[in-house]
Amino acid sequence: MNIQRLVVGEINTNCYIISSAGEAAVIDPGDDSELILEEIKSAGVKLVYIINTHGHFDHILADEDLRRSTGAAILIHAAEKVLIKFPADRYLTEGDIIAIGDIRLKVLHTPGHTPGGICLLGDGFIFTGDTLFLNGIGRTDFEWSSPADMEKSLHRLRDIIKPGMAVYPGHGEIAMYKG
Repeated sequence: MNIQRLVVGEINTNCYIISSAGEAAVIDPGDDSELILEEIKSAGVKLVYIINTHGHFDHILADEDLRRSTGAAILIHAAEKVLIKFPADRYLTEGDIIAIGDIRLKVLHTPGHTPGGICLLGDGFIFTGDTLFLNGIGRTDFEWSSPADMEKSLHRLRDIIKPGMAVYPGHGEIAMYKG
């Protein structure tokens, strides 16, 4: 398994390329599709999924370019339809499993920043999008945000994230949770 972080776009969004056994997924390709495609080509893997933790522009700008260039499927939570202007290939729900080579990512619905925000739980790691950062949480003052939902999502994550897990946020530094 390999996880590579690229910082893309004008808001410095963390875009991740996760790969295993010749397959890859891109999580939150917020911009710079040429750079992302270069990295995928360099790694010698086939892009099968474009996964969005939510539908804000800084996490989806390269989606359609990547889909057009690779044929990869766009995955996003169904509740994000209010935020995106293009159809996804698959709408995710709580508990879905996404397989990339030998990797299994479990979809956790974590609304608050947006109605369909998700985290992706792997074995010893989690992608938290804009739900949780190293030193903060996602904003809840946008249209479609909910402070009450964010509080519930954060409470839930406290029970899921264990000491020693790597936390890959949508912005800022990657962290190892210490408990």
